[in-house]
Amino acid sequence: MMDLLLIENAHLRMRVNPQGGGLQALFSLACGQPVLWGGGDSALFPMLPLANRVAGNRFRFKGRERVLPQSPVDERFFLHGDGWQSRWEVASLTGTECLLTLRRQHACGFDYRAELRYQLRENVLRAELTLTHLDQEPMLYGLGFHPWFCFDKYSRLQFSASGYWPEGEHHLPLAWQGDIPSENDFSAPRHGGDRWLNVGYSGWNGVATIERDVMNVTIRAQTPWLMLFRMSGKSFLCLEPQSHPVNAHHMAGQPGLVALGPGESSHFAMEIAVESARRNC
Repeated sequence: MMDLLLIENAHLRMRVNPQGGGLQALFSLACGQPVLWGGGDSALFPMLPLANRVAGNRFRFKGRERVLPQSPVDERFFLHGDGWQSRWEVASLTGTECLLTLRRQHACGFDYRAELRYQLRENVLRAELTLTHLDQEPMLYGLGFHPWFCFDKYSRLQFSASGYWPEGEHHLPLAWQGDIPSENDFSAPRHGGDRWLNVGYSGWNGVATIERDVMNVTIRAQTPWLMLFRMSGKSFLCLEPQSHPVNAHHMAGQPGLVALGPGESSHFAMEIAVESARRNC
């Protein structure tokens, strides 16, 4: 049996799984319905020490090639890093929050300690991730969160962006485009159709909303990069705030990635606010 951590207040209830450091569930007590989709192994998980995929599963940094570790879930990529595949330690637990810690080290140069905090503040879930580099040689890092939101045919999504990367082979991004086609434009609330969509956006203003029949969900993060993933025939939609675009390791200037020296840290946070859309919720 999984040793899930049950955390709740008057508005929200969540179940945190130390295996993977993710949420198994986030439930609105006011509306009596889930906020996050729990049809997979996790309803929300942290992405570290990088987000998404890196072409060739390798990159150059400080004059040498860094070959990324093999992933147990993807034969090509160190997919979303290793935080979501690792066992986290429970450092503290109260009725409304928990703090998890993780220590990882890899031959490519990743050598870090991470702290992951989930906190309920009235109708808001706040997730915070802090990574500290421990090796004497610098290394390049990226962070993010991967939530799976409940999203059915009556739901609507809205967020603003200045451009996007279409999806290419092996789910890697094609060249950036400043003109977002109408089918991928969510600047006005819309469902967007029952179809596969796996693209990254730039120039995000840090706010996205999901309108459902019984609740409105607002996602906030201080980053200009947002990943959108959905599958045809499924009742979920992933909105993934991350500190860098997909494959930034191979882009000019390696945008959003942070080079950390010994003892230096990087921080990333996301908030999910849930409000009732009906008076009887």
